[in-house]
Amino acid sequence: MSPFSKSLTLSGRRIVAACARNHSSLTTELIENMDKKATWDRFYTESSSRTSTFKNFEWFFSFDAVRDFIMPLLQTKSHADALLQVLDMGCGTSALGPCVYKHSPLPVQVTCADISPVAVRLMQEHIQAKAIQPHNLSSLLEFVELDCTQLHKHYGSISVDLIVDKGTTDALLRSKEGERKAGLVLKQCLKVLRSSGSLLQFSDEDPDARLLWLETEAQEHGVMAADVGVQEVGEIRGVSYYCYQVIPRPLV
Repeated sequence: MSPFSKSLTLSGRRIVAACARNHSSLTTELIENMDKKATWDRFYTESSSRTSTFKNFEWFFSFDAVRDFIMPLLQTKSHADALLQVLDMGCGTSALGPCVYKHSPLPVQVTCADISPVAVRLMQEHIQAKAIQPHNLSSLLEFVELDCTQLHKHYGSISVDLIVDKGTTDALLRSKEGERKAGLVLKQCLKVLRSSGSLLQFSDEDPDARLLWLETEAQEHGVMAADVGVQEVGEIRGVSYYCYQVIPRPLV
């Protein structure tokens, strides 16, 4: 087994363990079909039916663990009379997107997108009930059903300032058609990001594997279409996590 395959396998086991905890009947389906809408619809339906009180489900860790990676990127950007466009890609029922909306001093439009309409509905209902107030009164928050291999259906080219991917690519890489779909997602991100924008991928995958994959997939006709870097988030509950930053290059 190559280091790349071994890293993906370990990452996949952690994802499945986190998602399938208290959902043993879903374990096999999750392993094989983490790219399928029906899998996540079932997961979030079962999750919500187990309790009368809503609880956010967080991949890997909460917003507080990575706010220092996200918020400084927003503080260095501004557009005259325009909201900064932030996408929480594959949001599920995470509180990450709402936390960016709540804490950003600059005006932002945070779009929390997920392939599962069940997750989207749960978050819409939760936010309406909780009535979160933004730091900047001009900021907006929305939840949309969206297949992240088709970001162009929601965004125009070169229109997004920041995309946050907390576990979504990791989940796609576990599915039967994983690498192809994950590659499509990365290419879609590069198309919709501004030249000053960034994609942040949070993952427990080893840099030797993820950097190679990113550098391979971020090519257009053999030319690198992005700059790729990595920072260590730290160790959380015995697992090392990383932040992979992808910045689009203008193609000549």
